[in-house]
Amino acid sequence: MAAAAVHQLPPRQTPTPPPQAPSLSLDTSDLEHGAIPNKHLPYCSPGSAPFTQSAPATPPASPPTPQPEVQTCSILYPPDAHPKVSAAPPVFAIQPSTLLTAIHQSVSQELPEPKHVFPWLHGLHPENQIQLAFFTARNKKLRNVPKCFRGVTIVKAGGNMTRSKIRGALAPEEILSSEPGHDDTFLEADPREGFSVRNFQIQAAKVATVSDIVVYRDDDVSEKELHKLAKRLSRAQNTWRVRNLFGEQELPRFHVFIVSCPFQSFQKENPQLVTINSKGQSREGLLDFFQLERQEMCSMSCASEIAKNVWLGPTPDSALCPSSSEESEKPAFDIFIEASDFAQPPEAHLLGRVGDLSLDVPQRLEFPSSGSIMPQKWPKAGPLDSVTQMCQWIYSVANPNAVSDLDEEATDQDGDIAMRNLQPRARKVLIHCTDGYTESSLLALAYFMYAERVPVHSAWLRLHCEKKRNFFAYSSDVALLLSLQARILELSPGPNDGIAGCLLEEPAWLSRMDGSFPSRILPYMYLGNLGHANNPQLLRAMGIRRVLSVGEPISWTKGQIESWDAKNLLFVDRVQDNGVDPLTKDFERSLGFIGTRSLRKEQRRDETDVRCREGS
Repeated sequence: MAAAAVHQLPPRQTPTPPPQAPSLSLDTSDLEHGAIPNKHLPYCSPGSAPFTQSAPATPPASPPTPQPEVQTCSILYPPDAHPKVSAAPPVFAIQPSTLLTAIHQSVSQELPEPKHVFPWLHGLHPENQIQLAFFTARNKKLRNVPKCFRGVTIVKAGGNMTRSKIRGALAPEEILSSEPGHDDTFLEADPREGFSVRNFQIQAAKVATVSDIVVYRDDDVSEKELHKLAKRLSRAQNTWRVRNLFGEQELPRFHVFIVSCPFQSFQKENPQLVTINSKGQSREGLLDFFQLERQEMCSMSCASEIAKNVWLGPTPDSALCPSSSEESEKPAFDIFIEASDFAQPPEAHLLGRVGDLSLDVPQRLEFPSSGSIMPQKWPKAGPLDSVTQMCQWIYSVANPNAVSDLDEEATDQDGDIAMRNLQPRARKVLIHCTDGYTESSLLALAYFMYAERVPVHSAWLRLHCEKKRNFFAYSSDVALLLSLQARILELSPGPNDGIAGCLLEEPAWLSRMDGSFPSRILPYMYLGNLGHANNPQLLRAMGIRRVLSVGEPISWTKGQIESWDAKNLLFVDRVQDNGVDPLTKDFERSLGFIGTRSLRKEQRRDETDVRCREGS
């Protein structure tokens, strides 16, 4: 097994990250302004500046012979072998069997080198100076349209994708502009502002501009509409080509084809082309990666009980997570608390009202999301902060029989003894957000501290390791909960053994944590960022024993490296986590490292942390 030496590169200057938006305060006396959503601009280093030398000590070597870009071939080009159904603009006709051959030919060819298509596929809008500066600062040619790729894009006339769908088909509006006066142009997919090396949502529209386009229809669309859409796409191809021709750059020519036969011909003669038949039924055995991803997300973040009668999970969505016989046995929730960027902490009188109504009808509340509340000093003798107050209320409705008997003597405004439910029913509470762990992490961690009477670091570890929850919090959430820790533990109804003196000692890894843990993507593998990799005490506390580091080097001391053993560390260098540098040459040894020693004698895997700079 390959072992890698971990070293520290000399520091280099990086641009100042953009300021973060202001957040909520625990002081809820001023509620005139709304919460500010969490937004940040990720920074990925493009790598060290190219080495330059003013006076070479030896004569320069002969320039390397340029390697020509390999052009992807296609049965659809040149189109002269196919009948032309329109001369101006040009449109050709093909049979379903020809389309099948073109698809097989396209997917069987080697992909072009990443440097020839990226960062063009990331989106390089001429007005997006941030994106351009990052990707093209060292090589202006990266802006050029790739000439080494010829794809096949399939478009369905009418755009109804719920039935009669061919594999990989797109609706017209996914690639054509809908702006008035620009009907015959491709969609402007490149983002005008912002920065991202993961603009996957634009790539179908981008690839369509460098593809031959095949248009088909189902039985509800007329032949006339089919030809109209095909001509529109042909004019869009010509407009795009003229717009992108500048200087001496040559661009390949792409064409539009129609398949005018009835859709029944596809189903009968080429069933492997069909993903959804004319009745809206998916083909048996079809791999739908979008649906598989949705199911994986649902499975990863499905609701689970983190404390008695309190659950953490995604916003209920029957379309995303259809109920099964097992799920139907799960208890219905009485109170839904959604963590939202725009929420304000609920007032005490509202909480009381919701608690009463939840005995009969399910109720919904909102609470500020992770990163929305900034830490501040709070007087011990003053009123409760909104976080602790929310935790107290959740506990009271989830565990009504465990609430202090002192409440029995509470009186109302008239001095009368308040009426109480002699047999209060415990309500089941769901803390949720869209993905089940991002926005809801702050409230979940705070409540776990309160219900179990454990300090901040124990809540982070136990919620992840014992309750098997992934979550995402910010450094401000760590500071906030540390500032509230004494009050939460003092008021907690949980057992006293959770706050023994040794457990209150803050571990070294806590001060180096940005709020988030590496994400568990398999039972034995985590995905983390550079900060996680540079916090070996945290990795050990989580049970991680091996580290695969990609890109920027981790900075461990010699003692730390020796304690982990070099064979448990692999560093993939010569690449940067910048969305440009390819990793294909390092796949084999990286997969070998993850697979090596993966099974112990007791048939369990060593947990491995795979990380890059940004952690994705």
